[in-house]
Amino acid sequence: MWKIYDDLIAAVPEDSVVSECLMGLNWILVRSEGVGVAMTPRETGAAAKAAGSISGMKTRDLAQWVKSWNFMEAAIGLAAINSAINAPATVESRCGFRLEDMPSEDVFHYLRDDFKGKKVAVIGHFHGLEDLVDICELTILERCPQDGDLPDPACEYILGEQDIIVMTATTLINKTMPRLLQLGRNSRVVVCGPSTPMTPMMFGHGVDLLGGLVVENPAVAWHVVQEGIERGLLQTGSRMVRLAAPEDRRRAVAG
Repeated sequence: MWKIYDDLIAAVPEDSVVSECLMGLNWILVRSEGVGVAMTPRETGAAAKAAGSISGMKTRDLAQWVKSWNFMEAAIGLAAINSAINAPATVESRCGFRLEDMPSEDVFHYLRDDFKGKKVAVIGHFHGLEDLVDICELTILERCPQDGDLPDPACEYILGEQDIIVMTATTLINKTMPRLLQLGRNSRVVVCGPSTPMTPMMFGHGVDLLGGLVVENPAVAWHVVQEGIERGLLQTGSRMVRLAAPEDRRRAVAG
């Protein structure tokens, strides 16, 4: 179950060092090669035990925190992973495209035509999902359900029947992603959101499409997170990018 975490940690360069960390109301930022983002968890647990000594840590050592059952520490660890993996130069060299050549759009807009007529499960109540209700058979699973959502234990009953599964990358923080990927092994699986590690390594674990955030203007992103921004990172010095597996299973569910 820990394999995806160990692979993400191993992808962080051994010589990378954390320069600073910001614990925002809604987002956590860690700076090393780039600025990595993770959502501040609602179920926070205790404060991070090494608070005050994160700057100067080896990024890979901080990345180990992603395996913590203290979800605040786990989010810091994921932000550390993303600070290396999602650095602009790293994303361009590893993924084979220039950031400026990719339109900045979220995966729900990008996949809208693919959703039509399909059974689609979304794990995490993303903003704007009501726009999909009329084009697909939509199920929303959420740890804190809103009206019409199913509680997340329902995933055990319904994910095996879906054409497309879209999950928030915060499932890495709460440790549900490995099981969700098992349940979705016969579906097209999308992992998305600002916390998403943009690395092809994820494809070996059953992911078909990644939609994540690359911080292009660290000063602007740092400022708005300090001031408690909730949504809108996309408009503040960052770009949403996508990366598809070579054998993206869209073809398998397109008919």
